[in-house]
Amino acid sequence: MIYLQIFWAFFVPGILGYGGGPASIPLIENEVVDRYGWLTVNEFSEVLALGNTLPGPIATKMAGYIGYEQGGILGAFMGVFATVAPSLILMLGLLGLLMRYKESPRVKRMTVVVRPVIAVLLGVMTYDFFFSSYEGLGWIQTLVIGAISYVLMERVKVHPAYVIAGALIYGGIFLG
Repeated sequence: MIYLQIFWAFFVPGILGYGGGPASIPLIENEVVDRYGWLTVNEFSEVLALGNTLPGPIATKMAGYIGYEQGGILGAFMGVFATVAPSLILMLGLLGLLMRYKESPRVKRMTVVVRPVIAVLLGVMTYDFFFSSYEGLGWIQTLVIGAISYVLMERVKVHPAYVIAGALIYGGIFLG
């Protein structure tokens, strides 16, 4: 029964928490503090603080921790799965809808319109990243890191994950 409770404690905020993790935090608090009594308000605030210090989505980290505390490894799995399940269900439904109508002229026109918008958004993001890097590192290091990354990924065909890991190591050693 505890696994079903863990699932519902995180599934309901995932559905109702429009706006992502921060919007669902009060809903999660209502479930785990008020409804099930798994944590006190003080304990919940400590779990929230811990979740904010770690990288990644807050709600999934909290679900994993609270699920583990209540039901062990399976409880952690149920909590994390319940947190991502609403998005997963919606994405599968939308994918099914898109696949059903992929030959529709309206859908084809929509994808023709969406592609340039995505390209512009990626360009703006790249521009913002470049200038924040330029302001933080200076133009020489920004250009050198960019050029080395380009050569490694495009010419040498190194996987981007390795390039990112290398850049993190470089930043930790030389820029930290």
